[in-house]
Amino acid sequence: MTTRYRVEYALKTHRRDQFIEWIKGLLAVPFVLYSQPQGVFEGQGIHGSPQTRDEAHRRYSEILRDVELMIDDHIAIQNDPENPFPSKLKLLVPPIGPFFTRLPLEAAFKFQDRKRYISSRRFVSPSFNDVRLILNSAQIMAVTTYGTLQLATFDGDVTLYGDGESLEPNSPVIPRLMDLLRKNVKIGIVTAAGYTTADRYHGRLHGLLDAIANSAELTPSQKQNLVVMGGEANYLFEFSADSPHLLAPVPRSRWLTPEMANWDERDIAELLDVAEAALLDCIKSLNLPATLMRKDRAVGIIPITPDIRIPRESLEETVLVVQKILELSSAGRSRRVPFCAFNGGRDVFVDIGDKSWGVTVCQRWFGANAPGGIIKGENTLHVGDQFLSAGANDFRARSVGTTAWIASPAETVELLDELAELMGKKMS
Repeated sequence: MTTRYRVEYALKTHRRDQFIEWIKGLLAVPFVLYSQPQGVFEGQGIHGSPQTRDEAHRRYSEILRDVELMIDDHIAIQNDPENPFPSKLKLLVPPIGPFFTRLPLEAAFKFQDRKRYISSRRFVSPSFNDVRLILNSAQIMAVTTYGTLQLATFDGDVTLYGDGESLEPNSPVIPRLMDLLRKNVKIGIVTAAGYTTADRYHGRLHGLLDAIANSAELTPSQKQNLVVMGGEANYLFEFSADSPHLLAPVPRSRWLTPEMANWDERDIAELLDVAEAALLDCIKSLNLPATLMRKDRAVGIIPITPDIRIPRESLEETVLVVQKILELSSAGRSRRVPFCAFNGGRDVFVDIGDKSWGVTVCQRWFGANAPGGIIKGENTLHVGDQFLSAGANDFRARSVGTTAWIASPAETVELLDELAELMGKKMS
């Protein structure tokens, strides 16, 4: 049962994506006008006549085509350095960021409508998840239609495997990732897990790493098209068939961007000190059953014992408090070192850097021989589960490439199947 509390909690600003909510609001109008729920009592059948469905489908399509054109206008303005004025879309949805490709929303809606029967519903209007999946389909249509996908990056927990679990050999994600490698798409696993040794990452990713090592179909160069970026943007490992754990650490001197190389260790220590104090204060004031964990590039809180689940609200309160304290501190105001405070589902961590830096490192690592020495944003797709504006560590990846927002490993499988179909059509 959905309680009033849960409804109100879901409406909090930090729990919403304003672009999705705006589109959802636009689609609510034709739903109200054309859903005709009274038809159930007038002998029209549970889901109405074909004419009713067709009219709802037409109106939904028109709205999404109009949004598509507004995005085209937004892209034209964002790419015009001489234009000082905001786009219409920016005025309507102020938090909207850059787009790296146009989005064929009308075509994506028609694809999802065939799967989810959105136009046939009488009592449930187009939902947040409907719009999220339409945007996902539009994005992968764009990266395969208007350009070529060169780099796919993935979050770990809840994206490739369940929260706190590992990528096992029988995971349906593995053959899909192997297919991307066979098509010469580079893969970066950009995870918040901040391990400093290869054995820990092998433990989480052994199903994929063993499959790559034992594959007779992948060439040696294709096997090298996998890297793991840990701690958001702090530890890089490349695939190595000769290493005991199939991963070899890459010295920071080989992959740090010029901006990252300028991050001063004293500034990093100061920022983590402030975060640590804020976390300890949250443990005390919220009476959290948690203990502090400090690393060289991160600090966080974890449950005292693995069987304890800290309430979601307490985790999000901690994230928002720590983030605000850091933003107002001298270390945060200086902006010399970027940071990311996020809710990991069972814990809260503050990492140095964020996934925009992690994805950028992957773009530079694999794009060393590309024009400009980097794979461009329009040729990059980041797949993750955390895209809310606060307490979500995939959110900032939107600033460096295209993204797809999934909610489970099963959705990742569906997305990769859709992507493979589109790539197959383009190659044929």
